[in-house]
Amino acid sequence: MTDPIFAPTPTLGACVPNIRRAVVPGDHIFVVSGRTPGVQQYVVGGFRVAEKINALAAFDRFPENRLSLVEGQIRGNVIIDQRGRHDPRDYHADFERRIENYIVGEHPVVLESPAEVQRGREETLGALQQLLNRAGDRVYDIVGRWRRLDERQIQDLIGWLSAIKTVPA
Repeated sequence: MTDPIFAPTPTLGACVPNIRRAVVPGDHIFVVSGRTPGVQQYVVGGFRVAEKINALAAFDRFPENRLSLVEGQIRGNVIIDQRGRHDPRDYHADFERRIENYIVGEHPVVLESPAEVQRGREETLGALQQLLNRAGDRVYDIVGRWRRLDERQIQDLIGWLSAIKTVPA
């Protein structure tokens, strides 16, 4: 996963421009893994939105997040070059829509170790069913699109993720 980047200062830079446009500082963003046949999706992690900046400011502030090629894979979520032009390594369309609202986060919680990810895969459906009081056999059936959580649900989700991180592997 290259976007968001769950670093000590998490960022969301190029993906989901509709969500980046809609959130404001103080909101939380939670990320679900992509759909892959035969692999259970899980809540990867989340963070609180601290601020929104543009891609040129992100280029200067987060040089480690600039697009780069690492072991044959594109990494990074700053999709401009030093002149503010579209980095040719970014293959997405709608460049102009994707350079605004670079999200700078705070207080990340993310499932990282293989044991954390496995437990996340095993528990996500049940945790989301309970959290949202909704039945479903897939994460999408429970969460859908544009699901907003209230403050209690946000704290419960953070607590669940944090509990997974505190259990020894």
